[in-house]
Amino acid sequence: MSQTDSERPELDAATRRYLPWVVALAFFMQTLDVTILNTALPGMARDLGVDPLRMQSAIVAYLLTVAMLIPASGWLADRFGTRTVFLWAIALFSGGSLACALSPSLPALVAARVLQGVGGALLVPVGRLTVLRAFPKDEFLPVMTFIALPGLLGPLLGPALGGFLTEYASWHWIFLINLPVGLLGLLASLRYMPQLRASAPRRFDGSGFVLFSAGLVLLSLALQGLGEHVIGTAIGLVLLVAGLACMMAYWLHAARAPEPLFERALFSIPTYRIGLIGNVFARLGSGATPFLTPLLLQLGLGYTPSAAGLMMVPTVVGAMASKTVAIRLIRAWGYRRVLVLNTVLLGALIASFALVPVGGPVWALALHLALFGMVNSLQFTAMNTLTLGDLDARTASSGNSLLSVVMQLSMSLGVATSSALLLLFSGGAGVGPGHQAGAALMPAFRGTYLAIGVMAVLAAFIFAQLRAHEGSAEAGESLQD
Repeated sequence: MSQTDSERPELDAATRRYLPWVVALAFFMQTLDVTILNTALPGMARDLGVDPLRMQSAIVAYLLTVAMLIPASGWLADRFGTRTVFLWAIALFSGGSLACALSPSLPALVAARVLQGVGGALLVPVGRLTVLRAFPKDEFLPVMTFIALPGLLGPLLGPALGGFLTEYASWHWIFLINLPVGLLGLLASLRYMPQLRASAPRRFDGSGFVLFSAGLVLLSLALQGLGEHVIGTAIGLVLLVAGLACMMAYWLHAARAPEPLFERALFSIPTYRIGLIGNVFARLGSGATPFLTPLLLQLGLGYTPSAAGLMMVPTVVGAMASKTVAIRLIRAWGYRRVLVLNTVLLGALIASFALVPVGGPVWALALHLALFGMVNSLQFTAMNTLTLGDLDARTASSGNSLLSVVMQLSMSLGVATSSALLLLFSGGAGVGPGHQAGAALMPAFRGTYLAIGVMAVLAAFIFAQLRAHEGSAEAGESLQD
């Protein structure tokens, strides 16, 4: 919902100065949490007595919960106020972190991650909405740029910090460090987060939300359960059909609802339609790699947790470096050429991890990861700006929300798919007690990287449907993935 300067709330000088810091802290908390866990998974699996190749449910539970609740975040802020919802988000995220640290088993950890995901789903969208309503248009871009910087630090620090804490303290500390940050966020929010509400909150599409969320959960459970062989084929097929039925029911519901959860008009915009579908397939590889690579480094190549965490840093450095050239490259070549070529290159780089030798030079692997980070970041920037670039005032909110859902869902599917492929190529034996790891597990990793890379390349056929001049290179230059 747009807001004129006359309708914009008057903020005192302290709030104007420190509100961006409060929202930046929320960005940092979420991006750190998303990346810090991957390096710690083998150590967590050892303590919890489970196979490291079956730990993906701890990641998928969080991502899926965030995907489900993002559509409700804006309505909750409009209905109950930004400060109230933001405080609850920090409290739930921190409480979920404490529950994760105290979890005695994998099912308990998954339940705690769901609680943490409820808070994580509200943190960033409500923070961004508050800044949008509190600052005039000419100040919004500088403020959002400032807020995004700590968000870039999370992926830079997360893998290394997770590895060091796991190796030299215990994996519990990767969750416990959220508590002092959360306490600081609560105190700062009580003072500097304004209580903003919409003057006329829109009607929430509760029926659509239930149908869409049920479809997401059922499809995810079916695919994950069938891939890991933890449920029977009959049950898996029932869940799959039920999930598809819920999605079809939502589509029919959206055609008649006066204010649907997601506007059906979005799919009449060619760039949005192509960008959204391309996001799904391209992010299968992008979502799998941050989960898969720390496992490869530790279980396949024998790296310690701290060394594995440090080896992930070149990926983030490469991603940061590509931000400076992404828009210029899109302007020079156009979306169609950039996305088709870059998608093929991304898939090839993912597949090429299958060639990483045991005992190979560290510098070569670091360069490999840096190149992947650069290409992956360019892919994100191009896909996001293409998808959102042609939205208007009526479709912007709904379109951005659906893109956020698809991003989270695709990452969770990438994690689930890569885990299922690892188990398949390792013969289902995994690396639990009595099973070998190290070089014996490398064929499974190689097969998984090849399969994920091929799936990522297939997205190039989707982006090839773009016309030569479709998309606006200027739109969305300030977007951060």
